[in-house]
Amino acid sequence: MPVTNHEIEAPGALLAGLAHARRTTDALFDIVRTDSLYERPIPERHRIIFYIGHLEAFDRNLLNARLLSLPNSSPDLDRLFAFGIDPVGGGLPTDQPSDWPAIEQVRQYVEQVRDELDEGIGLLGEVSSAGGGEFSAALLLNVAIEHRLMHAETLAYMLHRLPYERKTGHVGALRVGFAAAPANSAIGDSDIEIPAGPVTMGLSRTGDTFGWDNEYERHSVDVPAFAIDRHKTTNYEYLEFVNANGYDRRELWSDADWAWKESNRISRPAFWEQHGSGEWFWKGMFAPIPLPPDWPVYVSEAEASAYARWAGKSLPTEAQWQRAAYGSPDNQSRRYPWGSKSPDATRGNFDFQNWDPVSVAAHHEGASAFGVEDMLGNGWEWTSTVFAPFAGFQPFPFYPGYSADFFDGKHFVIKGASSRTAACTLRPSFRNWFQPHYQYVYAGFRCVSNQLA
Repeated sequence: MPVTNHEIEAPGALLAGLAHARRTTDALFDIVRTDSLYERPIPERHRIIFYIGHLEAFDRNLLNARLLSLPNSSPDLDRLFAFGIDPVGGGLPTDQPSDWPAIEQVRQYVEQVRDELDEGIGLLGEVSSAGGGEFSAALLLNVAIEHRLMHAETLAYMLHRLPYERKTGHVGALRVGFAAAPANSAIGDSDIEIPAGPVTMGLSRTGDTFGWDNEYERHSVDVPAFAIDRHKTTNYEYLEFVNANGYDRRELWSDADWAWKESNRISRPAFWEQHGSGEWFWKGMFAPIPLPPDWPVYVSEAEASAYARWAGKSLPTEAQWQRAAYGSPDNQSRRYPWGSKSPDATRGNFDFQNWDPVSVAAHHEGASAFGVEDMLGNGWEWTSTVFAPFAGFQPFPFYPGYSADFFDGKHFVIKGASSRTAACTLRPSFRNWFQPHYQYVYAGFRCVSNQLA
């Protein structure tokens, strides 16, 4: 049963939501062999050991003095595990495994912090109104819950890159029932014409829905008519681009993207691998799979943009994507693409249902009012919009760098959700963002055309 953002506002659901989020991240770390916890599967990120301590350190640093009065038990570890990294400009971390505490010490820290937090939270009573400070318990606990659940997704990206022999691969983690379309088949795709009209962006500060600082302030944007792909771009379609030597055609790539591709010898999606026979495989979480043609392709923004140019189209703006997903012919805004019913497995591939994608045409009941499918779940979608604040942006005083540190012109907005995205973040205003050359996100794309027939 997914915990939606609406449900999580209730006092009891906040505490249950925190416990659920902890179980979710604990299960992820159980996938990693103990002798592999100091590996760094993604060069741009910390070693796995950091994230085991980070989730508790974040909660402690967030809630202490604002909501709770906690003992000063391990200040060095509170600082060590405080912040993650997202290096730009090619700089990569150089720390060694020996620079980190022993796993026994980290696990002891986690247990100690949880005990202290649980004892303090247990004394709050009605958490929706508890806390005599500047910030309510409901706000701070929502931040703690969603922060942890977002890490549950980004940690999946990381563990996806971990060699199979370094994972436990326990049966409970394996996705069964896989079925792919024949290797020579493709989804019968078509463009959906979206008429000109307004789209609602962001959240109102006077509302009762939790949101991160970059989601405010609510406003309307008039979007000219455009056409958008009914489905995400599939592996089959992207393979046509690869076979057409798309990675070697200079005119399809911006200067920065071409330099990145050439210097890193990028010639295929990071989730693909080619075996000796020449057959393409998908790098599944626990085993390689013959490349499913009807699954969405996962690529960087740079690769998505090159494909779009090759196809004579472009990536959608954030406003175009928003209108196609949440708008309607009568210019009303929907809570979800399909309407007001709560998310479930019939509407999309999200909320930790699967480790890998499914067919882009698997969830017709999740279509938007315009008939665009698979917009929530099964992979985030790149937009052409550079991540920037909405008018009236105000950073969270208790987390000032959450968004503001990334308003640097070097990150692009992605919208939607993946199979590992928690249900509570499936709100229309939620914005995600990554650098254009980051290949490891569960993110695909669909194209738009502004030249209607």
